[in-house]
Amino acid sequence: MKVTKITETALRDAHQSLMATRMRTRDMLPIVEELDKIGFFSLEAWGGATFDVSIRYLNEDPWERLRSIKEHLIHTPLQMLIRGQNLVGYKHYPDDIVEKFVEKSYENGVDIFRVFDALNDVRNMKKVIETAKSQGAHVQGTISYTVSPVHTLEGFVKIAKDLEDLECDSVTIKDMAGLIYPADIYKLVKMLKEETDLLISLHSHSTSGMTPISYYTACEAGVDILDTAISPLSWGASQPPTESIVAALKGTPYDTKLDLKLLNNIKKYFGDIKEKYLGLIDPIAENIDTDVLIYQLPGGMLSNLVSQLKEQNALDRYHDVLEEMPRVRKDLGYPPLVTPTSQIVGIQAVMNVLNGERYKIVSNEVKDYIKGLYGRPPGKINPKIAKMIIGNEKPIKSRPADLLKPQYDYYKIEGEKKGIIKKDEDILTLAIYPAIATKFLSGEMEEEELSSKQIVSNDNQFEIPTEYSVEVDGDVFDVKIMPTGYLNIEESQRSPKGDVEGGVSSTMQGMLLKLKVAIGDKVEKGDILAVIEAMKMENDIESEFNGIIENIFVNEGDSINAGDIILVIK
Repeated sequence: MKVTKITETALRDAHQSLMATRMRTRDMLPIVEELDKIGFFSLEAWGGATFDVSIRYLNEDPWERLRSIKEHLIHTPLQMLIRGQNLVGYKHYPDDIVEKFVEKSYENGVDIFRVFDALNDVRNMKKVIETAKSQGAHVQGTISYTVSPVHTLEGFVKIAKDLEDLECDSVTIKDMAGLIYPADIYKLVKMLKEETDLLISLHSHSTSGMTPISYYTACEAGVDILDTAISPLSWGASQPPTESIVAALKGTPYDTKLDLKLLNNIKKYFGDIKEKYLGLIDPIAENIDTDVLIYQLPGGMLSNLVSQLKEQNALDRYHDVLEEMPRVRKDLGYPPLVTPTSQIVGIQAVMNVLNGERYKIVSNEVKDYIKGLYGRPPGKINPKIAKMIIGNEKPIKSRPADLLKPQYDYYKIEGEKKGIIKKDEDILTLAIYPAIATKFLSGEMEEEELSSKQIVSNDNQFEIPTEYSVEVDGDVFDVKIMPTGYLNIEESQRSPKGDVEGGVSSTMQGMLLKLKVAIGDKVEKGDILAVIEAMKMENDIESEFNGIIENIFVNEGDSINAGDIILVIK
């Protein structure tokens, strides 16, 4: 009888998919030792969006989270998700950064590296795989599964064989949107078993509702490992429930041999955690929706898209964005929708919808993608769209990282000049997220308030109430709750809104990443005035006319809202 192994995702992908990765480390640590007793193949607890969100919203050091969790794990390997040459960011990093990041990740506690590339370009996975293998880690190469006119099961098997040639220990079928049909996963697992000697893992999301059936047929085909999430953090955009899969396989040739009674204690703990974060969980992310078979939106992207549209006060355009995404994906050559291409495609769809004109505003990441700086697209990019965005520039054919110069020493010197480097890991944090990390490492970031979030029910938005009447021993007191950690900025200090002659406004909510001009500078139509980081993508603000910079209302690092005037051109 074959024992089916389980990877538990509660500490990474489950809360990334349902609540935009907002679970705090302090809510993870009390249950880690109980998770360690279960007998999981691995505990996925790091990587993916956890690194970014920790410093951007939670004011937590992701390296400290990794070390803290590892201290409580004796029997269970700790697993991370790493985006190949993108590491835990949204662009390619030089080889020296990649090598040092993987080395430090292993040193701080990562036992299993699940390595993927959004385009399935194995060239972009090679450096991470080689470095992790040299450390003695288990390396799990990844097939980013998707459905399109240019993707085939035979093509996915070819990727697995390339990963086996790089000496990966196992391979994951990463079905990030829950697209895989039971019949197709049966065929794919069978083909992989016949043509490779690798352990086969299946990672899927429950968005379409098919996943538990696909898991069982994968077991029939010989799959070795399944990804699941403890039940309070399961279903919808997350993975199938751990307890349900364990129960369903009990007594079959694919029994997991895990103890449901032990899992029940963990379920109770995460039930309480879910209540704590309920304001961050959107019903859209928890729903079963077969429309995912059309839009192919991955689990982690779904909750983030909802969160980001809320930030732009545009949740009412959610379905318009969903309908635009397949069109953008086709234009870009059918990339699998997984970070960072899910963000690249998704945010471009948002901008196309919100600006009322397709590709009127294009993120720098879309430009780089079309230039080949993310790797080899699976299909042909729409030539009209490519010309509109990059003109006559020819895309590169080489491995993108071959064009990048070493950067570790540069960021080490820069960080030391600013006095924000206390350990080697801080250099890597700065190199991956220069703008956000500078604020985080210098102590300027503040933890996002759970109580300040909006709850959304269907199409109706309402704020969590902040004023209450409280009765104490028969006396009624009016109480107003003020969230801590926010500055009360006078209206006169904010950037102006509305019609200002010569005013250049932000089209979206975000952070001013770079200011390219100063008062008195001459500018011409088309010049880049500033760069705004919005929804994790970089967006240029261009001048629409010639003139001279008369006034500037913002500084680099400032948060700005859609419609804020950032500067005036005379």
